[in-house]
Amino acid sequence: MTTAEELSSLKESVLAQIASAENTAQLEAIRVAVLGKSGTLTAHLRNMGSVPKERKAEIGRAVNQVKAAVEEALDAAKASLAAQELAASIASDAVDVTLPGRAQHIGTRHLINAITDEIADIFLGLGYSVIEGPEVETDYYNFEALNAPADHPSRSMQDTFYVRDMTGREAAVKGESDILLRTQTSGVQVHAMEDEELPIYVIAPGKVYRRDVADASHLPQFHQIEGLVVDKGITFGDLKGTLDFLCKEVFGPDRKTRFRAHYFPFTEPSAEVDVSCGICGGEGCRMCKHTGWLEILGCGMVDPNVLSMSGIDPEVYSGFAFGMGVERIACLKYDVPDLRMLLDGDMRFLRQF
Repeated sequence: MTTAEELSSLKESVLAQIASAENTAQLEAIRVAVLGKSGTLTAHLRNMGSVPKERKAEIGRAVNQVKAAVEEALDAAKASLAAQELAASIASDAVDVTLPGRAQHIGTRHLINAITDEIADIFLGLGYSVIEGPEVETDYYNFEALNAPADHPSRSMQDTFYVRDMTGREAAVKGESDILLRTQTSGVQVHAMEDEELPIYVIAPGKVYRRDVADASHLPQFHQIEGLVVDKGITFGDLKGTLDFLCKEVFGPDRKTRFRAHYFPFTEPSAEVDVSCGICGGEGCRMCKHTGWLEILGCGMVDPNVLSMSGIDPEVYSGFAFGMGVERIACLKYDVPDLRMLLDGDMRFLRQF
């Protein structure tokens, strides 16, 4: 049975505990132990039913007085301890304004994009326009309109990704689908010849796809920049002058260029363009395989058949076209030995550029 003496002793004990609490966590533990559902003072309240009728008022008053005193002491101690903890937290977290700030890492254009932009700026300065086209292309624009019909041997030079659909699944499996991922951005040139007004001076940068196994010099997805000029009186001399200027702008004014006869189905005559090796100055080294030259792009005069298929009279107009791999240009300019390094995402490598 609850007595006034027990309540008085409990009050003194709890107030002493509250006074000695060192933090708000200890204070909360005291509150729960006294006023919680299983607390000591709560137990006295529940035992009021066993107190004799003539003493209920006295004991009830004493219990309420103890509860009020404990709650008041808890509130006061909580305010004091919370203020102390806040002051300690502020002191420990204080910022020394004299220390240098944390620098933010500023990103840059990826090397592939930077080379694309650099080459685009060069041709914009020459009066060209930059155009784009679809990456999912038809067989006509990717091959046939470029003078490479279905039985043309040049198709074996490019292992192509064909797009499957529900209506042409079997044809796609056999490699006979009419829809494919473009193997070159030359299809954009055909669109330009069909849609643009003459004369045409354009470059077409973009991603292309071929079924190549990734190695030091091949990627299944890479970037090309192809250019096209169609105008009256265009000669091979115009082509050579343009590409010689491009090479000197990209690699440096001291670099030399040479043109080697080659074959492409959509140009005639055609040539491969080499630039003198920047490592050995043309003397011969491992980088250039001791030839003194580095192959950078292909080019040629637009075949009359290509002009005719796009509705342009080859008796009135002539033109030239060229194409280069952006990753290859980047590697040759900065002496990167492996194309895959451009795509690995290694920031130690990428931050160099």
